[in-house]
Amino acid sequence: MKMVKCVVWDLDDTLWHGTLSAGDELVPRDGVVDLVKTLDARGVLQSVASKNNHDDAMRVLEGLGLAEYFLYPQINWNSKSSSVAAIREKLNIGIDTIMFVDDQPFERDEVAFAHPEVETVDSAQLHTVLSMPRLNPKVVTEDASRRRLMYLEDQARHEAELDHRGPADEFLGGLGMIFAISRAKDDDLLRLEELTERTNQLNSTGIQYSYEQLDELMRDPDHDLWVCELTDRYGSYGKIGMALVEKRDDRWTINLLLMSCRTVSKGVGTVLLSFLLQRAADHGKRLFARFRRTDRNRQMLVTYQLANFRVVSQEGNDHLYENDLALRQGYPEYIKVEIDA
Repeated sequence: MKMVKCVVWDLDDTLWHGTLSAGDELVPRDGVVDLVKTLDARGVLQSVASKNNHDDAMRVLEGLGLAEYFLYPQINWNSKSSSVAAIREKLNIGIDTIMFVDDQPFERDEVAFAHPEVETVDSAQLHTVLSMPRLNPKVVTEDASRRRLMYLEDQARHEAELDHRGPADEFLGGLGMIFAISRAKDDDLLRLEELTERTNQLNSTGIQYSYEQLDELMRDPDHDLWVCELTDRYGSYGKIGMALVEKRDDRWTINLLLMSCRTVSKGVGTVLLSFLLQRAADHGKRLFARFRRTDRNRQMLVTYQLANFRVVSQEGNDHLYENDLALRQGYPEYIKVEIDA
């Protein structure tokens, strides 16, 4: 079961009673304000797909104190399915992690036809939303509780980048990025469990690890469990990546490598892998990596191949790669890498 990353709301007769364009008196549905805020506190992102005049609808949302909770709202006269697609692209998440709430059967069916992976919900069932398993994480990590704020910080970065005149590396250099790599600690494990559940694209195997499994591996002398965090002048991206390395004699094997796709555009996607390559070389070890092909992680396969990993064995979708460590890419000049080993 994949957790829902974003709930997309209709407005008229869904978030509120009444139709904005008809001049109706608009009254929020019972409990909907608390519902939106509770989902936000759980780390569930939210947006809007509504056929309305954008400025008029935003004024109503601001009056309700809800405008800030909706990322990239699509308030226009386009199809709801195209609005959902635009939100997915802006958030850079899987279409199968979106839930769509609307009072109209036609709109729900239109979205379901275009995007069969999207779960649709009748707004008459709003009282059941908070108990839905896909919206109920076992725990809410610190990073999860800040998820919307991190997206807003990223939006500010993006707007600054659009305004920048000059080379891309010059803009990235001005962000003051710090990429911190450290051994996982007790208070990292909930976030790492969440990363294995939520990260699909830059994920070398797609295997999910429970808190208990990660705790055992963290304490096992035959494994290294690494975690990384990215910050810049706009704030923290949170814990955005992890690596699990199995150590056997002269062989080190990367059993899992993953990185949040939110950081790809910042040119940091290979920093953790470069660290592992350099560390293996410094310790005189052979370095292998396991890769399991999924329907989402081709980008990670390309990352391994560009880093000079070569297949040594294959069984179905499971591949074992080795890197001869002859070529090792350094860290980008615009990133300060801090290592606590």
